[in-house]
Amino acid sequence: MLDGQRITVLGGGLSGRSAASLAKRLGARVILSDLSEDCPPLEGVDNHMGGHPEEILDVDLLVVSPGIPARVPAVVRAQELGVEVTSELGFASGFLPPDCPVIGITGTNGKSTVTSFVSQLFGAADWKVFAGGNLGTPLSDAVGKDWDVIVVEVSSYQMELPGRFSPSVAAVLNLTPDHLARHGSMEVYAEHKMRLLGCLREGGVGILPASDANLDAHLDDLSCRVLRFDSPTGFELNGDKALIDGDEILLSDLEVPGLMNRWNAAAACLLARLGGLPSTSLQPSSLRALPHRMQTLSVNSPYVWINDSKATNVEATLAGVSGLDGEVVLLLGGAGKDGANYPALRALYDGPVVHVVAFGASALEISAALVGLPVTRADGLLDAIDKAEALACPGALVVLSPACASFDEFDDFSHRGRVFESLVESKTQGDPVRRNA
Repeated sequence: MLDGQRITVLGGGLSGRSAASLAKRLGARVILSDLSEDCPPLEGVDNHMGGHPEEILDVDLLVVSPGIPARVPAVVRAQELGVEVTSELGFASGFLPPDCPVIGITGTNGKSTVTSFVSQLFGAADWKVFAGGNLGTPLSDAVGKDWDVIVVEVSSYQMELPGRFSPSVAAVLNLTPDHLARHGSMEVYAEHKMRLLGCLREGGVGILPASDANLDAHLDDLSCRVLRFDSPTGFELNGDKALIDGDEILLSDLEVPGLMNRWNAAAACLLARLGGLPSTSLQPSSLRALPHRMQTLSVNSPYVWINDSKATNVEATLAGVSGLDGEVVLLLGGAGKDGANYPALRALYDGPVVHVVAFGASALEISAALVGLPVTRADGLLDAIDKAEALACPGALVVLSPACASFDEFDDFSHRGRVFESLVESKTQGDPVRRNA
């Protein structure tokens, strides 16, 4: 399909390597370029590590990994030279069967969970489903295989250069401040999120929050049909029931805890319906949490331990914790983000939270924001677990939902979550404490 074409892929991470491998498999002459000299070469392509010299732009197509902003000099220069520029997502989309339903899901919080839930619903109905994109498996890996449906988590980074990405159903779950260092403002961030709906194929359906001024500012740019979450056009959530297009979906057997996950499950049912799954095939009781996202740990303990390490901002913590049933001792802390609204967490004391343990680099700032309320400071995650255990009553929920990034103590949120699980397992099994995982 690409015989004789010259393609350069910028970025030697997972997405870039997948795109380069696909281009090579389709017959192109491929260059893989990364700024790091330590990036491992990819067999069968021309590797340029340590920089992006202009000679690598003498090609027919430039594929840009999502971690590389569209404003970097190599991308800008390629556009000046008239080279077609696209993302890995856009590149791979050109080789998917045109009749295969594609569901694209974005949002600041919850997009991985909803993507996983949608794929699980299709899988429980014996559909052959690909789930990936920003979730972990690049879309390029889906090319050349037989799928009944493709479910893609989409980041705002990927929408800087959407290329030929063309879903049949697209959703923006929510929008709260994040990634502003890259996008510069909420207005630009919203614009990139809304590009997903602008990519919809003819006859496609988009779903938006019931109301969001930043997103709604771009409605006039759309020609697709638009539905709204939390409304009769999308779904109405009432306790353990969701009403979708007149059908009542029971969520009472959902094993993933919290009001937010009932919302996520309802959203997933709506998206699966729009993607072609009959309402009679929806089985929300089959849904399981992704690791580090309101994940209940299977340990023998008088407390319920929940790993929500993925909650790296205040809004995610509020959404995940506010609907929990029972008394909550909440672990907050880590590397705080600029402008984090920690005082908003005070509202959790009107709900399930009875005590906060603040740890890590932002512990002092969080404690100051919650002054006058029950807060205990800890030196690090291990100390936070010890203090939470001492504060909790039997049957209480001890929840790691940090509202912060992890980079003060850990490599990323998944490393933090794994260490949390390891420490809890060690304590409940009486094993020596392990500080790394």
